[in-house]
Amino acid sequence: MSGPSSRMLALLSLLQVRREWTGDELADRLTVSPRTVRRDVDRLRELGYHVDALRGPAGGYRLSAGSDLPPLLFDDDQAVAIALALAVAPASGADIAEAAVRALTTVRQVMPSRLRHRVDAVEVVATSGAVVAPAVVVDPAVLVAVSEAVRTRTVLRFGYAPAWPPGAEDDRPPRRVDPHAVLARHGRWYLLAWVPEVADWRTYRLDRMSPRAATGLPFVPRPVPGGDAAAFVDARFRGADATGGADATGGADATAGVASAWPCVGTVVLRTPARTVAPFVADDAVLQDLGDGTSRLTAGSWSWRALAALVAGFDVDFVVSGPRALRDAVGQVSDRLGAAAAHPTDDGGGRVGQ
Repeated sequence: MSGPSSRMLALLSLLQVRREWTGDELADRLTVSPRTVRRDVDRLRELGYHVDALRGPAGGYRLSAGSDLPPLLFDDDQAVAIALALAVAPASGADIAEAAVRALTTVRQVMPSRLRHRVDAVEVVATSGAVVAPAVVVDPAVLVAVSEAVRTRTVLRFGYAPAWPPGAEDDRPPRRVDPHAVLARHGRWYLLAWVPEVADWRTYRLDRMSPRAATGLPFVPRPVPGGDAAAFVDARFRGADATGGADATGGADATAGVASAWPCVGTVVLRTPARTVAPFVADDAVLQDLGDGTSRLTAGSWSWRALAALVAGFDVDFVVSGPRALRDAVGQVSDRLGAAAAHPTDDGGGRVGQ
């Protein structure tokens, strides 16, 4: 090891990953003598860690919980991961937001500059739907790279995996955008960016992004319509047009994002308010509350029958607005389900009964 401090960090890491260690095992792992292990254990105890000595022929050590929080020792990656988690906590809208801000301030004060700049690059905007759905895991390196491009106002190049099938590779050339804001919505992370190629705003999911090498090319930020990135993205997901106005007709702009992701796109009117189904609507669908106890949903899928089954899965009455292919598919799924319900059932033990 490079020194006592590094060795103690390694010792603490070992004690955290396994319930019990013998003194000889720790000495072998740290390439030191058992006597040095005993001295390092004593130092950890002086710092406030409860390290119990185990009885037995070989002896041993176990890390246990104490009554006070001792000083915490982390390697670089652990420190950055913790700081990033604290930095984005306020965007989740959680009750711990205030405590997270205070904890981040404390952690940041003691971080070396080489780590601090990585944390400072991350600024997350929370939208109104930030905590509706379970979180999607995003590589911290992606979050840092995208946030750094936003902070430095430099063009971002990245690969973007297709929505279907999961895990598919992106075989298209890298995309180039002017990144404006990182946002949290429905437990997912998004980038709001201006795309010069199409002269329009787009949102991208960070869990599908693979940033390329930094371009270093500056761009002049343009104002987000309405001046509020969170409100603009919320409006876009509800089917707003490019100026931020609500598209109450569910027209071409409302379905453009859905159509780009799926081969089959249709619209239905659900006989329930939007708020009751919003937590279960995919992020690439468009849901609009019609104000009379009903809502309009535009969604897509890989086939018309799959889309019909998806809509039926909301467990509410609905009417198909179009197209005819979706209406036909609803009838086909209905016939299939009816036939299944009328068929003799298998009780799971190989016996068929009514």
